[in-house]
Amino acid sequence: MPERTPETHVIDYRAAEQLLAARDPRGAVKLLDGVIAAHPENTAARLLRARAFFAAAQLRSAELEFTIVLEREPDNAYAHFALARTYERQSRPDLARRHFRLAAALDPNPEYLQRARFDT
Repeated sequence: MPERTPETHVIDYRAAEQLLAARDPRGAVKLLDGVIAAHPENTAARLLRARAFFAAAQLRSAELEFTIVLEREPDNAYAHFALARTYERQSRPDLARRHFRLAAALDPNPEYLQRARFDT
């Protein structure tokens, strides 16, 4: 197998974005595994892989990746929102509500505010 370079990792990342958009999350995960193995500190790649895991209904893996992203970027409203959706799909409503509210507190995005249900 040819040696992977930073340039090929960028190409793999972009291709993974396209695969996820084309509803092939498992293909995206495969590409991102190599990128993250070479660049474990790359938060953008981890966030994309978390989204792919979520889309593939691999919820424990999605939870782990979103958690890693939030350890590095605790103010990432999207990651809080996506983690909340992951918890919601796992029937863990208390954790979901906490992260929906954190997302809304960090970003007044109307969808985040609606899902935060501050009125309850």
